[in-house]
Amino acid sequence: QVQLVESGGGLVQAGASLRLSCAASGRTFSSYRMGWFRQAPGKEREFVAAITRSGSTTYYADSVKGRFIISRDNAKNTVYLQLNSLKPEDTAVYYCAATGTSYSDYSPLSRWSYWGQGTQVTVSS
Repeated sequence: QVQLVESGGGLVQAGASLRLSCAASGRTFSSYRMGWFRQAPGKEREFVAAITRSGSTTYYADSVKGRFIISRDNAKNTVYLQLNSLKPEDTAVYYCAATGTSYSDYSPLSRWSYWGQGTQVTVSS
């Protein structure tokens, strides 16, 4: 089992950058594929990005491709999400997730076993 704790959210202006972090407990972090999701008020939780165990392959939602970067540091049991060129529509609670299974499509919520509590990102115009 793994516990996930996100940090790094905040209030920024459009065009700014933020880096979210997700710290994982346990000694098996490197065995998990990691992902980020977000949920805006009144909307369903949606896939943002995912990264494989070694970090060699990453996946992105079309809405963030070219602006967000997912990375991980297995020595620190941490996964990151760099948010660049932020837009007001990026405002949401951002959640970290972990799965022990490999998929060709990481977007379904049901494929993720562990979730963090979320961190709020608010982008003002």
